[in-house]
Amino acid sequence: MARVIFYSKPGCKGGTKQKVLLTAAGHEVIPYDLLTEPWTVERLRSFFGDRPVAEWFNPSSPKIKSGEVVPEKIDADTALGLMLKEPLLIRRPLLEIGERREVGFDAKKIDAWIGLKPVDESLQEISENLMKQDLQNCSHGHVKSDEHHHKEGGCKH
Repeated sequence: MARVIFYSKPGCKGGTKQKVLLTAAGHEVIPYDLLTEPWTVERLRSFFGDRPVAEWFNPSSPKIKSGEVVPEKIDADTALGLMLKEPLLIRRPLLEIGERREVGFDAKKIDAWIGLKPVDESLQEISENLMKQDLQNCSHGHVKSDEHHHKEGGCKH
């Protein structure tokens, strides 16, 4: 089983589901707070590989949703500078397993990489239910009715 260094935002429901799925598959998950991690340009950049710059961003970030930041119009250096100043802009989670680093939670890709099959029959139903969910995006639905949740210290994307 893999040792997964897992950078996410504490309290994020999507991140919690992702960690449960990894743990059910027998992986050791070592969580870190993405928002307080002392990132450098080089280290952060290493998670994005050859993905287009727009895919480095968290589409649920308030600044992206408001149009203040338009990922498709930003170059790599500018993107990294913005992300260092405001980590909420970083797509989550950031995953590190051995020497390999990835961004986002594409369950099929992760299953092919390290496996997501539950190690115990008692975890089968939980894993199957999680695999049917959208684990890549914020679980809020991004509707205005959620604004109170964000103001009261919840996800804030």
